[in-house]
Amino acid sequence: MSALSFDQVSIQLGGRTILASVSFAVENGEFIGMLGANGAGKTTLMRAALGLVPLKGGAISVLSRPTSRGNGAIGYMPQARGNLPGLRRLTGYDIVASAAGGAGWGLPRLDAAMRREIDWALEAVDARDLARRSLGELSGGERQRLLLSQALLGRPRLLLLDEPLISLDPGHQKSVVEIVRRLREELKIAIIFSAHELNPLIHAIDRVLYLGAGNAVLGAVDEVITGPVLSRLYGTDIEVVRINDRVFVMAGDVDVERDAHRHDEEGGHHHAGGQHDHDGAHV
Repeated sequence: MSALSFDQVSIQLGGRTILASVSFAVENGEFIGMLGANGAGKTTLMRAALGLVPLKGGAISVLSRPTSRGNGAIGYMPQARGNLPGLRRLTGYDIVASAAGGAGWGLPRLDAAMRREIDWALEAVDARDLARRSLGELSGGERQRLLLSQALLGRPRLLLLDEPLISLDPGHQKSVVEIVRRLREELKIAIIFSAHELNPLIHAIDRVLYLGAGNAVLGAVDEVITGPVLSRLYGTDIEVVRINDRVFVMAGDVDVERDAHRHDEEGGHHHAGGQHDHDGAHV
């Protein structure tokens, strides 16, 4: 049984084709790195899996059932940006509790069972020590751990992480990737982790899902990260250069993965501090 399946999925937004008859399947327990050029559709793909984006054609299933809004099998961590104005005095515990029971922002009344669930989610990402600290005292990496903790509430079977490494230094990037890899191993859940660069993920992921030109290719890193495959997805000549254990995706003398990465995905909604359209998806 696949954790997530796209069957000939087509999506159009604003008159532009984002995905064109895309098919792939993510198996239970897999850790998938999702990459692609700016506007390739990474955020839109996640939102479609959440049932938040209408399909032009095809079908999406989660754990062999049609996807829908409020699917409790999916945990979602949207892109986090900004300095969280108005939230800096909240504690780490408040941030996680705000998503309890799909409550959205605002602190719900918590019964004993929900408090145990929040404690478990904090413990799962090594964030118990962050629970009493205010958000304004936390680093970007520590905030990401809290948002990841939010996404675990309800114990989903599929975790969608949208650019959790954004704006983090290499040390914090490594820490987040290691925590996510451990979650996959301990909880036996499938994870799709989007990023704009392969190297922080290369030793952690099972396979890579690369988007571009309306297409998607899913496979082993050595099968997907090749000149011919990426040239087709980027629509230009691409050379893949490997130096020691690092991979560089080059268009001429430009490293296309490390080039300025605009977060203006196609129609996706990005909210500071993990806010998003609360349609029942975990944050």
